[in-house]
Amino acid sequence: MYDMNNIKKLPKLGSHANEAWKSFVAFDKAALADGAIPKKYKELMAIAVALTTQCPYCIDIHVDAARKAGVSDEELAEAGFVAAALRAGAAVTHATHLLKE
Repeated sequence: MYDMNNIKKLPKLGSHANEAWKSFVAFDKAALADGAIPKKYKELMAIAVALTTQCPYCIDIHVDAARKAGVSDEELAEAGFVAAALRAGAAVTHATHLLKE
């Protein structure tokens, strides 16, 4: 099902919901722009979230953007382990619901 060529269909999808699409594009651009948090760090956060949600499109897009923002292989690896730790931590803390008082 995953095919990066699907990204080319986004404008067509957006044309069927023009106002929502324009709003999404503007929001996405603003959220990832340099600000109090530099773009490089925002892209690392986006990668960690994309790994956690397991969105291959987001992973590809944000790794490319991160590399353009100067992210190193070591930083990508650490972002991956942060995502893994958070996902594992969620499973462990939710496991407390398995125990009865």
